[in-house]
Amino acid sequence: MEVKARAPGKIILSGEHAVVHGSTAVAASIDLYTHVCLRFPSQTENVDAVKLHLKDVGLEFSWSIERLKEALSQVCCPFSSVPSSCTSESLKSLSSLVDEQSFPEAKIGLASGAYAFLWLYTSILGFKPATVVVTSDLPLGAGLGSSAAFCVALSAAFLSLSSSVNLDVSQKGWLTYKESDLELLNKWAFEGEKIIHGKPSGIDNTVSTYGSMIQFKSGSLTRIKTSMPLKMLITNTKVGRNTKALVAGVSERTSRHPDAMTSVFNAVDSISKELSAFIQSPASDDISLTEKEEKLGELMEMNQGLLQCMGVSHASIETVLRTTLKYKLASKLTGAGGGGCVLTLLPTLLSATVVAKVVKELESSGFQCFTATIGGEGVQICFDGSS
Repeated sequence: MEVKARAPGKIILSGEHAVVHGSTAVAASIDLYTHVCLRFPSQTENVDAVKLHLKDVGLEFSWSIERLKEALSQVCCPFSSVPSSCTSESLKSLSSLVDEQSFPEAKIGLASGAYAFLWLYTSILGFKPATVVVTSDLPLGAGLGSSAAFCVALSAAFLSLSSSVNLDVSQKGWLTYKESDLELLNKWAFEGEKIIHGKPSGIDNTVSTYGSMIQFKSGSLTRIKTSMPLKMLITNTKVGRNTKALVAGVSERTSRHPDAMTSVFNAVDSISKELSAFIQSPASDDISLTEKEEKLGELMEMNQGLLQCMGVSHASIETVLRTTLKYKLASKLTGAGGGGCVLTLLPTLLSATVVAKVVKELESSGFQCFTATIGGEGVQICFDGSS
């Protein structure tokens, strides 16, 4: 038996950092995916282990069923319909299981992903032998929601073969879950995210689960729909950043200049609300779509200026901004800043020749470029092997 799942990454269209200080933000899914293939051995195969292959980073692990039962005895039986949090005791057991695999020192930052995998697998499916292969279009640690897409895709694959959801395995192609099943899946993915990040907001896994766009403010998430086709060039500067330090830096600047920074956050709130409102309104023809794209570009540039006021830009981000500005294209950083990724709006009527020139120039500076459609489908599942 084999099942495949795919879950999209995410971008922040507006409101990063300011959302921590009470402003509205808007996030959206992108058509760059993390893929999970789950296969149970046939009765003729003599396999008594759970295997994990992280193909993109060249890591393979194997845990015997006996060892998993011994280490995770507290997971007495899978109870997939009620997402359970990993206790500190269980986390120690997961750490021991991963340490036994001689995790490469250079890739030790990925160990928490293996913890999340083991917790989700044993909690949802118990101690069945299986092989799980993970691949991804998303760069790691670049602010595109790679860990959330990983947890969502794992949860989707595991739940599809549990008793908690009802899927028609005879259907061909990519299938979507029912609304109630998506809610359960999202809660399980959030448990995985907590193992990886400690105290995640839940935004990344929610966008990856449901797709489309989400508006969020003060812990409240609202799903929004848009019929506006959006394409972005996503440039990965490949500059690593410390999200906690950048968030702390904005807070420190706010304490030094409270009135000025309050005005900045209020302006970001207005930008996010305006963006959310017009992106949901229908575009009846090419002219109105072009006008909406121009408006979105202006809002992106304004948001970027405010992010610079917060002190979260970086020399690499400014290089991307200067390059795209030469072609009269609007750009902004997405996520924490300080490196990471930059979004550039690609208008519908923009020629492929111009896009190719921009990409060539950015790649010559050592950056990595992706073209992505914004606000598409969320997590999907496939049983027929045709994906």
